[in-house]
Amino acid sequence: MVCLNIKNEHMDNLFIAASPSSPEVDFRFSERQLSIKGESYPENAAQFWGDIISSLRQFLAHDGDTAALTVNVALSYFNSSSTKMLFSLFGALNEKARSGSEIILNWYHDEEDDTIFEFGQELQEDFPDLVFHDQAVKNQ
Repeated sequence: MVCLNIKNEHMDNLFIAASPSSPEVDFRFSERQLSIKGESYPENAAQFWGDIISSLRQFLAHDGDTAALTVNVALSYFNSSSTKMLFSLFGALNEKARSGSEIILNWYHDEEDDTIFEFGQELQEDFPDLVFHDQAVKNQ
């Protein structure tokens, strides 16, 4: 369960450490930065992502700041259940962007991983209000 403090329009940062089947999630509300990295195939994707999406929606609903929000996503693998939840997350961000807020999505993927690259391209088409940056990374 994720608890948030919204008093005085301040929310506590949200950090979820990576597990073997779920990504690291680091949402620094005051810095207007959300980072997601790792792999996502939790046993219950709706439960794992539900709290994160709820926190994001709460932040966006109370966010009066006009500064850009940066979202960094570096997922090397995610299953179909996580895909549905990611679409919900990006949908919430796209709604906020449509209302005039700048939302920057940095989509990191291994330069040789066509699946993750193509998913990023799909996101770019489905969520046109996000400022999308494709970031190919060399496999080390």
